[in-house]
Amino acid sequence: MTDAAGADPHSSVRSVAAAIGVALESAGVAHGEYEAVLLLAWAVGCEAGDVRRAVLMGDTMGELVSRYGAGADDAGVGGDETDGAVSDDADVATAGAPRVATRLRDAVTRRCAREPLQYIVGTAPFRYLSLDVGPGVFVPRPETEMAVDLALDWLRSACIPGAGTRIVDLCAGTGAIGLSLVTELPASQVWAVEEDDDAIVWTRRNASRVLDGIAGAADRYHLVQADATDAATLAQLDGTVDAVVTNPPYIPLATPPEQPEVIDWDPHVALFGGSGDGLHIPMLLLRRIRTLLRPGGLVVMEHDITQGVALREAALRMGFVRPRTEPDLTGRDRFLVALRDGQ
Repeated sequence: MTDAAGADPHSSVRSVAAAIGVALESAGVAHGEYEAVLLLAWAVGCEAGDVRRAVLMGDTMGELVSRYGAGADDAGVGGDETDGAVSDDADVATAGAPRVATRLRDAVTRRCAREPLQYIVGTAPFRYLSLDVGPGVFVPRPETEMAVDLALDWLRSACIPGAGTRIVDLCAGTGAIGLSLVTELPASQVWAVEEDDDAIVWTRRNASRVLDGIAGAADRYHLVQADATDAATLAQLDGTVDAVVTNPPYIPLATPPEQPEVIDWDPHVALFGGSGDGLHIPMLLLRRIRTLLRPGGLVVMEHDITQGVALREAALRMGFVRPRTEPDLTGRDRFLVALRDGQ
């Protein structure tokens, strides 16, 4: 049904979106109708809002394709005068619809196999950024945006000046945390640490994309490939860092996630905390963070909903003060927030 609807430029956008939504939900995708719009937008090369507008207006697929040029990846189907290009809207729709149908069919097949939506479209939103993602890197989640908020709120309320502020992002992955901080806190200096060979390809790629065109930003972002728990990593910064923000591997080995998008696609090195309770790696990181921070410096660490008490207690033992647990968007315990002792 989806193939036939997507291949026919006379099919309504509404009917195509509905067919995709049914297919996705039949495969176990929770929000099939919502994701159908996103996949359609990606296949055509427009924004999700453009697809929603087309649904409201009763547009056909041919009209949608002709309006947006059949997607950025479809060579020769745009408004520019190039060899083989077509300028008439009807011709654009006729030429573009099969290309869109092929992209759409492939995308729906992959999503029905529970490949993450972000891997299919190639990007993931994070705060004000659009980050490149794909196999080998952990897809950033919306709740991690709150870790950035917690750090920014503290830095601003503590009157830490932007110029010279030192921030560290451990287990950087896509670079989501560090790149957000370096772009949202002008003149700050951010160090990001990622050890994994596959993940750091994406960190570098996103750093290049995000920082290009922002004057001086590339000079303020320092990416290091190293073990974040190693005392030698960023040793030159020991005792001088204002804030460390991290989303480390923390899932307990005893309770692996059930969602296929997570367990089958996210790299396990970015998921599991190295022990039954998932606390082995977070504990090692907390010790390293204690050394990196200046007296009074801040740590924000994302963690599993079962780990709040253990991490607060560990923070007190290691020389942090005022540890607290902050909730995520659903109200569940998600972030350790603490200060290094001393002033």
